[in-house]
Amino acid sequence: MNDTTRPRAIVLLSGGLDSTTVLAIALRDGFDVAALSVRYGQRHAAELDAAARIAHRMGVTRHEIVDLDLRVFGGSALTSDIPVPKDRDERAIGAGIPITYVPARNTVFLSLALAFAETLAAADIFLGVNALDYSGYPDCRPAFIDAFEHLANLATKAGVEGTSRYTIHAPLLHLSKAEIIALGLSLGVDYGGTCSCYDPLPTGEACGHCDACLLRLRGFEAAGVRDPIAYAPARR
Repeated sequence: MNDTTRPRAIVLLSGGLDSTTVLAIALRDGFDVAALSVRYGQRHAAELDAAARIAHRMGVTRHEIVDLDLRVFGGSALTSDIPVPKDRDERAIGAGIPITYVPARNTVFLSLALAFAETLAAADIFLGVNALDYSGYPDCRPAFIDAFEHLANLATKAGVEGTSRYTIHAPLLHLSKAEIIALGLSLGVDYGGTCSCYDPLPTGEACGHCDACLLRLRGFEAAGVRDPIAYAPARR
């Protein structure tokens, strides 16, 4: 049962470090949270198991996993047989749009979250996009977040009738990975249950070499904290 004394919110929960931190922020801010994850054909589908564990551990009473197979389009190393880039330096990671960009992914995810929000009379949607560490992704920019919020209030029954004014929350947008980690730890987040790797081993360990792993490891190092997840033996 939801708590009718608190405003409802939808949190897009991937099971990764960023979205888990955003879930903690939404709970801290007093929202009654429903979480939404998407099984979109990603090669790192282990993140969905992580999302389920995190939602349960953090007391989310409703967590939906939507099946939407974006492999039919391909165009990304995460949804096709294109190799995931490994061992790139910070300059290479930040240059251009990486092959791990999934076409229109955040637009699709936010559209699903908006539909979920309208059915629950929730006016707030949270997601963990970050414009600093993922500067190559066009759907992680402040302009995109602002534009989608405008769209949400034009394209819904609740928005047209004025029963809801939708707000898209991206509280990590301008934080470094180290700042995100420090914030999460201050909110009691257990990062040991999160999954960030784009190309995890069959046994579950993170590869330690993809862009997501490298950014995560550098973030923990800058924060002065050891990353608690398991990596491939060669990484340690």
